[in-house]
Amino acid sequence: MCAETPDYKETLNLPKTNFPMRAGLPKREPEWLQKWENMGLYNRLREKQGRKPFTLHDGPPYANGHLHIGHALNKILKDMVVRSQQMMGKDARYIPGWDCHGLPIEWKIEEQYRKNGRDKDTVPLVDFRQECRKFAAEWVDVQRAEFKRLGITGNWEMPYLTMDYHAERVIAEEFMTFLMTGTLYQGSKPVMWSPVEKTALAEAEVEYHDKESFTIWVRFPVLNSYNPALEGADVVIWTTTPWTIPSNRGVVYHQDISYGVYEVTAAPEDNWVKTGDRVLLADKQAASVLEKARVESFSRISDAGDLSNTSVAHPLAGMEGSNGEWDEPRDFRAAPFVTEEDGTGFVHCAPSHGMDEFELYRDAGMLEQVLTYNVMEDGRMRADLPFFGGKRILKPNGKEGNVNTAVIEKLAESGKLLARGKIKHSYPHSWRSKAPLIYRNTPQWFAAIDRPVGDNQDKFGKTIRERALNSIDKMVEWTPKTGRNRLYSMIEARPDWVLSRQRAWGVPLTCFTKTGGKPTDPDFLLRNGEVNARIAAAFESEGADAWYAEGAKNRFLDGIVDPEAYEQVFDILDVWFDSGSTHAFVLRDRDDGSEDGMADLYLEGTDQHRGWFHSSILQSCGTRGHAPYRGVLTHGFTLDEKGMKMSKSLGNTVAPEQVVKQYGGDILRLWVAQSDYSADLRIGPEILKNTADAYRRLRNTMRFLLGSLADF
Repeated sequence: MCAETPDYKETLNLPKTNFPMRAGLPKREPEWLQKWENMGLYNRLREKQGRKPFTLHDGPPYANGHLHIGHALNKILKDMVVRSQQMMGKDARYIPGWDCHGLPIEWKIEEQYRKNGRDKDTVPLVDFRQECRKFAAEWVDVQRAEFKRLGITGNWEMPYLTMDYHAERVIAEEFMTFLMTGTLYQGSKPVMWSPVEKTALAEAEVEYHDKESFTIWVRFPVLNSYNPALEGADVVIWTTTPWTIPSNRGVVYHQDISYGVYEVTAAPEDNWVKTGDRVLLADKQAASVLEKARVESFSRISDAGDLSNTSVAHPLAGMEGSNGEWDEPRDFRAAPFVTEEDGTGFVHCAPSHGMDEFELYRDAGMLEQVLTYNVMEDGRMRADLPFFGGKRILKPNGKEGNVNTAVIEKLAESGKLLARGKIKHSYPHSWRSKAPLIYRNTPQWFAAIDRPVGDNQDKFGKTIRERALNSIDKMVEWTPKTGRNRLYSMIEARPDWVLSRQRAWGVPLTCFTKTGGKPTDPDFLLRNGEVNARIAAAFESEGADAWYAEGAKNRFLDGIVDPEAYEQVFDILDVWFDSGSTHAFVLRDRDDGSEDGMADLYLEGTDQHRGWFHSSILQSCGTRGHAPYRGVLTHGFTLDEKGMKMSKSLGNTVAPEQVVKQYGGDILRLWVAQSDYSADLRIGPEILKNTADAYRRLRNTMRFLLGSLADF
């Protein structure tokens, strides 16, 4: 053995580093976040002059409740965009915001009242609104802390709130722009109505779920016709809304459908349909309908022939106790929307509860004769309606009321019920209360999207719809590209925008109508710039509560016009108008907004094609002539590990705050970073565990690299 043994230690590369093997994220992340906050990191990044600005405009979450995993996905994606743009040399600005008005907050306050035995109707409106404001402010603070814990960088000291006084002023000013340009009008038409919430809803507030409904086939006796083949026959209709039968004003058919007169030749003795009965049906549906009516045999005795100049009787006409409510003959005419693919080939018309029927009779100049007002705001039938007065379409909890069964029983009693059943189908529900909706004709305020705006901002078109569609194609970059098609098709086909809501917590429709005037009168709406300026100044200093203060009408009108000549409107604006106006009071008005009042990017979930993307472009096209954004990026929804929709009832939800406590915020951020945001993202315990393992591998690799460079 050699006297001197070589020291191989010096030839080995033994990594040396102070970088710990364990991250301890739940403990250490709050320390890092506090350090960055103490040094004013966001504001320090703004100090370097000459950087090209980049503005990602935050779509406001609702200030109600703790964050869910969808919030985390959305805000982390935004943070990644903002940070990457900053590192690419831009001044990447991010102002977080909150949507603070609306029904869910009202409900929470009303719920507190009920627990304490208080009646909302006895509370002064301004006091109620102040409680709503306080509730929203508390949840803004909670959510702000939860977002900051996820490591989201932004101007958290000065977020935007739709309930800030300046915001309420600008929202009112944007509305008054619609007023002054003539795109605002009051109309009476069937709108999506929530009996539970007692208000109209916009398209963006409607979601579709499967619902089991009653389905009935009803006979309308032919009263007179030039066609002898129809003598003694009944026209059969099919509907899934029995409650609309009391509001029926007619029956429609299609000129190109083949109809026949069918005679029942055999039927059970206890059947609603008897041997010898004659019914008028579309040939394509006759066998199916008669089978449902338990008819054992039948024969087609003739073609229906010419159906014009025919009238029918209401199925409840002449019943004892009906007080003549339905005795007037019902209209019978052709309509383009009738099909033979389902039903009977005939459609019963209740123009107060269906848009197709409403438009049919409007175009015929018959609306005043056919509109009914049988359904009250809470879904009860008007008190003096024979047989059904006070009965409900829906209970206050959203469950099935008692009017459908009452109508079915009366139809059976009258001998005009052919068949009944149940059907499971896709049905509109409120996205807030989850309760079913109805169509109900009510006076509402609308923005006319096909009326020339007349503001000399016509580069992209003369109407709101034209401007929106041209902006989509000529101004906006879509990621993914399919987003363009979704929004374009929605705006291309949508009706006028319902702006009004019959609630308390929100920005009011700041307008006045001529006392005793009609919506069609040229001077029905007061359009006065001096009045508008008074309203704006009051809102800037006092908020929208100024509209509800005692003497408000005189305050705004006195000395300009006669206050007694006008009525004050007390409906509030659709909250989507609030959030659709954020480009004005954030991007345009704030020093840290954007130079041209436009955003480089709006980034939200795919549901916002019918929500914020939609309302923002309509609102902006109505006041500035084009879209408020240059780019739109959409991400998918969050699902559980099995690809199922998350639901508290299923117990498969993932709370961000629990993930942060167990693993740390960086694990959530890594989950987002390694996922395809354009598709729906899965998350759950196993996926989070695998993400944490991936983080450890990344960390250990980094630790080895740092250790290897210790003496470099």
